[in-house]
Formats: sequence, C-alpha cells, structure tokens
Amino acid sequence: MLKSLSRFLVCTLVACALLLASGTTHKAEAAAKYRWKLAQTWGSGFPIFGDAVIKMADMVKTMSNGEMEIRIDSSNKHKSPFGILDMVKEGQYEMGHSASYYWKGKDISTMPFTTMPFGMIAPEQYAWFYYGGGMDLMKEVYAKQGIYSFPGGNTGNQMGGWFRKEIKTLDDLKGLKMRIPGFAGEVVSKLGVSVTNIAPGELYTALDRGTIDALEWVGPSLDLKMGFEKIADYYYTGWHEPATELQFMVNKEKFDSLPPHLQKILTVAMEFSAYDMYARSYHESAVGLASIEKDYPNVKIRTFPKPIIAALKKANKELLAEYEAKSPEFKKIMESQKAYMKMARRWTEISDYAYLKDNLEK
Repeated sequence: MLKSLSRFLVCTLVACALLLASGTTHKAEAAAKYRWKLAQTWGSGFPIFGDAVIKMADMVKTMSNGEMEIRIDSSNKHKSPFGILDMVKEGQYEMGHSASYYWKGKDISTMPFTTMPFGMIAPEQYAWFYYGGGMDLMKEVYAKQGIYSFPGGNTGNQMGGWFRKEIKTLDDLKGLKMRIPGFAGEVVSKLGVSVTNIAPGELYTALDRGTIDALEWVGPSLDLKMGFEKIADYYYTGWHEPATELQFMVNKEKFDSLPPHLQKILTVAMEFSAYDMYARSYHESAVGLASIEKDYPNVKIRTFPKPIIAALKKANKELLAEYEAKSPEFKKIMESQKAYMKMARRWTEISDYAYLKDNLEK
C-alpha cells in the first residue's frame, strides 16, 4: 500500500510541476492543437466513474495549457456502451473508459486486468500493476488490438449483492434468479443459480417485480443511488470483485503520434484520476454504509456461510483450470497474479489485517 501511495504522491507532484511549468512559460492559454474524443461505457452524469473521466480531461487541458482537449461522449450519445474497445481500436475515438472484463468474449486474457474472484485487494493489485509486472502483461494483451490500456479507477471491494431472502445453505442458491455478470456469473451458475444480465436502468424494476431474486451492483458508494435498500433486506459482503479496476484505453497510433510532453501529461492525468477514484469510492462507500445503517434498519448485512464460500472457491478453481487449459496467455497472467498475491498477502496479513483484527475486536 505504501508503494501505491508513494506513486500517487509522485503523480501529484509531477502534475503540480507541470502546472507550474505551463503557467510560467505561457501567459495566455494557447488554442488546442490536439482535439481528442473519449467514449465511455457510462451514461451522462454517472457518478464517480464518470467524474474520474472528467477530472482526467480537465487535468490534461490545464497541464497542457489548452494545447490538448478531450471531449467526452457518454453512452447516451454514442449508443454503444459495450463497443468501446472496437471504437478505440478503429480510431473512431482516440480514447475510451470502460472495464477490461467486458472484452472477455473477444479475448479471455483481458479479464484479469479488472479483478478476479478471491483475488487481490486494491492495494495489492495496484502494486502488481506498477511494480509486479502487471502493466507489461496488459500491454502485451492489448497490443493485439492496437491499444494501450491503463488503470482507470478502482471501486475497491464490491459487495456480494442484494437478496430478498436470507441465504443460509447451498440449497437456497438453487434456482435463484440473480443478475451477476461475467466470470462470477459462471461461478455461481455452477452452484445452481440462474444467472441473467440486465441493463442498469432496469435493475430496480426487475428486483421489485420479482423478475430476479437478487442482484449485485457495486457497493454503498453507488448502490444507494439505485434504491435497492428499499426492496431487498439482505446485503451480502463480497467475494467476486475484490478490486474492480476500470480502464482507460488509448489508440496506440494516436498516442504514439503525440509530442512526448503531451504523452507524459496524458499518462499522469490518467494515473492521478484513477487513484483519486479509488479514494472517492472508499469515501462514498463509508458514507453510504452509515446512511444504510441509520436510515434503513430493515437491511441486514450478512456474510455468506463458510460452506457456501467453500463451494464458490471450488467452482472458481475449476473454471480457472478450464480457461487456463484453453489459453496459455490467460494462464501466464493468472500465474503472475497468484504468485504476486501469495507474496503480497503475507505482508497484508501482518500489517493491515493484524492491525484491523486487533482493533475491531469487541
């Protein structure tokens, strides 16, 4: 965590230095020479995720003294929330903001750069990206798409979902209709859950009308804005997305054609806004949880029983083995993550975990 924080502080200092430099060398803001467009998966006004993108674009404009501007198009405009990779690859947009595991159907090797069930927590994952070889592996994967991919903001550990009934045994999962996408959906389906994916705007209605029995979204930082606490009494802690990292995608040819100083400015702005989103997500989740406990006494926060967690781990291990057998590249990335987590987790255990355990005891 200290290394991640140090990198965050370095980015801040670099950003300040660039701001000072631009302010002293130019008395007036120059006309933009580079006008880029960014497509994001999120709708207009989407909190936290969209705010990180706005912050990045504002920093680029300020630090470049107006030499570079980035226009942000939300999914409301481009109408293709899950088509970001192709639009950036083809040069329709110079940049994109989305999540790497959305491209699982195109290339399974993209998935681990977001998060994996029972994987690293955010500080461990950031350390892996920047100091454990993660960025090099991500560069290899996205080179095939003609894209550079950068960390784009972390939600931290996501909650395991909202349930209309308590989950006590594995039998309670059989036939349960749940919105839970991606790899985690494949894991729970092995335990008998009927998995579906529903557009965010339809989730509240689907849960309220009984179309689904449960859903996972993000955590208190964003869940309260959806209103799930009004119709589901059980809120379970997470296992499936311990460090959900979004991504900035940049068309490789466009990035390489930028002057070196603008490449640096863009890189610093992406890095700063990504880590700032992690801090913002943590803050908003803490505030949101306090609100739930104060204003919605009907909500009961639960952790899945140990037999269910054990079954989820078993299913997860089996699925990973299947994917690793199909893709040497995916296997290489997972081996890197597992090895790094084994090393870093020992430090997490005797630092943060030991401290919290001692101080959380009643």
